[in-house]
This record gives sequence, C-alpha cells and structure tokens, in this order.
Amino acid sequence: MYMKEVVVNNQVGLHARPATFFIQKANEFKSSIWVEKEERRVNAKSLLGVLSLGIIKGSSINLIADGPDETEAVDALLELISTNFSE
Repeated sequence: MYMKEVVVNNQVGLHARPATFFIQKANEFKSSIWVEKEERRVNAKSLLGVLSLGIIKGSSINLIADGPDETEAVDALLELISTNFSE
C-alpha cells in the first residue's frame, strides 16, 4: 500500500471537469485507488464517489493505492493535481 497527502489548489477543486480528468487517469492503472478526505474514503475510479467528497480549493486529501503499480498511480495523480489539471 502506498499513500501520499496533497492539497487541491485549482480554482474549482475536484469538481466536474477536473474530476473527470482525475478519474480517467486513475483508470489507467491496475491498482485499487482511493481518495480519502476527513475519514471518508471513496474509490478514485468512481465519478460519483469522488464528487461526493466535495473537494474544494484548499482541501487536503490522501491518495491511497494498493496493487502492482501503486506507486506510479499515486505519483501520476499527484502530478495531475499539482499542475492544477493543466488549467
């Protein structure tokens, strides 16, 4: 299992379009991936799950992966978030 914490800093948080990019990236990996915010954990490959967390600008989240490509998965999602989804 591999986990990292990240702060979401893009303007709209993880909502609508950025969430779609996030889920598309998560689905590129074989590992199970979760997003955790304040004791709630959801599947990072589920749009409804990710949107249900209400991740807004400034939110701190944990990215957790477990599987054969867990490190690459978390690092790729971290890169996507840290570049503000190329906005």
